[in-house]
Formats: sequence, C-alpha cells, structure tokens
Amino acid sequence: MPQLDTSTWLITILSMIMTLFIVFQLKVSKHLFPWNPEPKSAMMLKQPNPWEKKWTKIYSPLSLPLQ
Repeated sequence: MPQLDTSTWLITILSMIMTLFIVFQLKVSKHLFPWNPEPKSAMMLKQPNPWEKKWTKIYSPLSLPLQ
C-alpha cells in the first residue's frame, strides 16, 4: 500500500493561512469607520409604543369560561 505524501502540506497550509489573512485585511480596509464614535443616549432613541399608553390584559385560553 503506497504511503501518503505529506511533504507539500506545510507549504499548502501556510499559503492558505496567508491568503486568508490578506483577503480579510482587504475586506476590512474597505470599511469606513467613524473617527470619534460617541454613545447615543437611550432616552433620545426611545419611541413611545402604542401598548404602553393603555392597560391591556392577556387572557390565557385555559382561564376562559367553558363554552
């Protein structure tokens, strides 16, 4: 039974890792990031929900009277 030739595995794995690193760097470098990101206040972003204005009650189907 012939032996598996593993002599090229090292260069294959190293070149694959290097290629993935270069591709990742190119993808990340195309993004524009803000220079000075500031946290936004949660109170400014809060929008009123219609269900917060009125009281609602959710009935479980098992608690309803039998029909």
